Parts: sequence; C-alpha cells; structure tokens
Amino acid sequence: MTKKEIILRISEETGLKQIHVKEVVQRTFDLIVERLSAGEKIELRNFGILKVKTRKGRMGRNPRTGDSVSIPDKKVVRFKPGMRMKMDVKKNV
Repeated sequence: MTKKEIILRISEETGLKQIHVKEVVQRTFDLIVERLSAGEKIELRNFGILKVKTRKGRMGRNPRTGDSVSIPDKKVVRFKPGMRMKMDVKKNV
C-alpha cells in the first residue's frame, strides 16, 4: 500500500477532500521523522513503537579485494509492533 492509496482510502471513508487528508497524512509522517531525528521514541497505541538505536560498528570485508574494512557505528530506526497488530496479523496469515 502506498501513501496515495492511504490518502484515497481515508478520503473515501471519511468524506473529506483528498487535499486535506494528504496534508494531515504528510504532516503526521513529517512529525514522526522530526521526533525520531531528535532521538525521541514514538509510541502509537495498538500499532507499535518506533525508536532510534545505534548499531555498533564492526569489521567487514570488501568482497572484491578481500581487504578488511572498518564499518562505523550508525543509527537505525527500529519498529516493535503493538499487541493488537501482532494478533491481527497472526490471525490473518
């Protein structure tokens, strides 16, 4: 499902204009990214938790040359599904 499909579905179900729904959906996504960038945890009840974690650096290998390469620490977004999501997905799989 794409963002456009989300907007169309919400618009159809609520009777709101697509342009207004698009603004709200986009602002929601922007706010989530903004808060994650600031190091905050996003907790959406019955959906899940988004948070930024630091992945430790490690030694890797260049597949072409076989040389060892140092891979630095990096920040990644982690998602932990909420209980309701887990149950609904499990039930429908």
